[in-house]
Amino acid sequence: MTPAAPTGSSADVPTARLPLRAGLEGLHPYGAPQLDVPVLLNVNENPYPPSDAVAADVADAVAKAARSLNRYPDRDFGELRAELAEYLRVESGITLAAEQIWAANGSNEVMLHLLQAYGGPGRAVLSFAPTYSMYPEYARDTITDWVTGRREEDFGLDAGHAVDMIAQHRPAVILLASPNNPTGTALPLETVEAILDAARTSGPTGADGEPTSAVVVVDEAYGEFRRAGTRSALTLLADNPHLAVARTMSKAFGMAGLRLGYLAADTALIDHLRVVRLPYHLSALTQAAALAALRHREELMAQIASLRSERDRLVTWLRGRGLQVADSDANFVLFGVLPDRHRVWKGLLDRGILIREVGPDGWLRVSVGTPEETAAFTTALEEVLEQ
Repeated sequence: MTPAAPTGSSADVPTARLPLRAGLEGLHPYGAPQLDVPVLLNVNENPYPPSDAVAADVADAVAKAARSLNRYPDRDFGELRAELAEYLRVESGITLAAEQIWAANGSNEVMLHLLQAYGGPGRAVLSFAPTYSMYPEYARDTITDWVTGRREEDFGLDAGHAVDMIAQHRPAVILLASPNNPTGTALPLETVEAILDAARTSGPTGADGEPTSAVVVVDEAYGEFRRAGTRSALTLLADNPHLAVARTMSKAFGMAGLRLGYLAADTALIDHLRVVRLPYHLSALTQAAALAALRHREELMAQIASLRSERDRLVTWLRGRGLQVADSDANFVLFGVLPDRHRVWKGLLDRGILIREVGPDGWLRVSVGTPEETAAFTTALEEVLEQ
């Protein structure tokens, strides 16, 4: 039987209206500009690609894992967690159990797990601006209140101000980037310790009516680039079960395309993250590739010393040009203060150099590249500033 033709005109059909959650109207996805230019210095990538040996080992490991893709991956990725713990032992001198390590698809997902576990409606996450622009988006996506304190003129953090903000807002989570993005500045451990002490009994009220601890997250995505004498917050883990220290394989390892972030914390905190993660969230291919990269950690980490030296040379050059430069423990440099930073950014782009227009007004951020890329940047910047 031929179906009956619809009655009425198209004007009779109501327009579909998607039920977008309140607060998301008019927002755009996060992302730095992705432009095809000769010199890319805008997203803090490691400029050195993996060697042929590393690439071959990763490819072989992925090929082996592909033969069992009909099976789900190791849900708790025990081998990977053990190897990450061993890497941290070598890098920072801190011995951790595999059960104290968590990993996900980039440190972004690690942070989202933290706010899924400890944030939510009626709770707050506290940070100090300027800082990483994704932090408020993590709060938004988990329906957690976003609260910001201030950083000082040198982009440091006043411990007294931080303690006052904790007492006033009783946040569930405190996000501290060290080295901070976009400024590159690292926090002295004395400041972190003061915050940890204040956070110990200053979290939201628990279901039993008693105060909880605020979870203090020290985001060390750029931690491997810290200058000599700057200690990792990993050294504070043993005495602070409400501390989590996040790292990534994107920067120092030169594996941004792998998307593997991780953190170290007390096992009780890790168990809370296991509750909110999606099942089998780390694919078998990701686990295999990460394990292969970790087997080459000495080779991959050897680039860090040269990137630190290149950063320090760049800081000296920029200051010699009369510009202000934030002290950097990262693989990028924030410089200013420019009367028209967009003009400078555009002038560099016209010369094939892409950097990032981010941070306080008048400041720009440039990633540390190869010596050749740095030379191209400094030559172009000199031309733009002389216009």
